[in-house]
Amino acid sequence: MTTYVVLANFTDQGIRNVKDSPKRAEAFKKMAKTFGVVVKEVVWTQGRYDFVTIVEAQDEAAAMSLSLSLSALGNVRTETLRAFSAAEMTAIVGKML
Repeated sequence: MTTYVVLANFTDQGIRNVKDSPKRAEAFKKMAKTFGVVVKEVVWTQGRYDFVTIVEAQDEAAAMSLSLSLSALGNVRTETLRAFSAAEMTAIVGKML
């Protein structure tokens, strides 16, 4: 499984209905399952982003399908980052010249 960090901000629509955000997070977890994506964590944050999500996907296509489906609902805009574990990073730097 590949890990992704999803940084998100509420749209105007999303902030108008911010009280529903915890319920929408639960719906997002159910949606993710339909794509074979596991939501490891959802946290609401202060600062540049309104919330951060950690997900694990089988492949990039599953992650992208979930991201597009979420964005199509109109409540959030996302930025997705591929994340590497310490073990993965050790293997990557081990291949350096």
